[in-house]
Amino acid sequence: MSTPLHRTVAAELRRRIRGGELAVGEAVPSEAQLCREFSASRGPVRQALAALRDEGLISGGQGRRAVVLDAVPAQPFESFLSFTRRAELTGHVPGQRLREIALRRPEPAVAAALEVDPDDVVVQLLRLRLLDGRPAMVERMTYVESVGRPLLDADLDAGSIYALLIEQGVDLHSARHTFDAVAADALDASLLEVDEGTPLLRERRLTTDSRGVPLEWSDDRYRPDVATVTVTNTRGTRAVAF
Repeated sequence: MSTPLHRTVAAELRRRIRGGELAVGEAVPSEAQLCREFSASRGPVRQALAALRDEGLISGGQGRRAVVLDAVPAQPFESFLSFTRRAELTGHVPGQRLREIALRRPEPAVAAALEVDPDDVVVQLLRLRLLDGRPAMVERMTYVESVGRPLLDADLDAGSIYALLIEQGVDLHSARHTFDAVAADALDASLLEVDEGTPLLRERRLTTDSRGVPLEWSDDRYRPDVATVTVTNTRGTRAVAF
């Protein structure tokens, strides 16, 4: 199956922005120029530019010339349960390296979040995520035993854990995300190839099923030069508490 033209145009513009061919503050080629370059009608070109606007890479719209805003695509919030899917949507090649997975008793704060007894056994894993082969994020995930035990025998270097769990019928229904900044500890620094103490973007996530029962608690730490997060609010929608 051939790649849709609007994705081809978006991928090429992302490449130019990441590579510095289109610098922050520089105007993006006009719709007419892009139509000529890619032998495209205005529809696919406008779709491509809209995708880059949604990612926070460019400004523009409503007749204004697009300008490069950033070289790091924002992660689309609606797909935030899957790092793999976010990477694919923004034109990156995702990757992963499992560092550890084990059955153990949770720390008190994690036990409280998952609403389990501190003496219960949970499944915990540590995994390094990659974007285009570069270290991007460290995942520290904890699953209630019934959900996490099948992961002990799975190939967790093959792709998305969430896709695997959904295929197995796990009811991943809702997630609450909390973002803040933390300093890289010794393990973060080693895996992400940064200096200890480097500021990292942290996402803490509690995932529940459709009945509100906690299934997973995660502490994910991103290199801020590799991944950013943008949340767009619309009037009339429910506000998000910070």
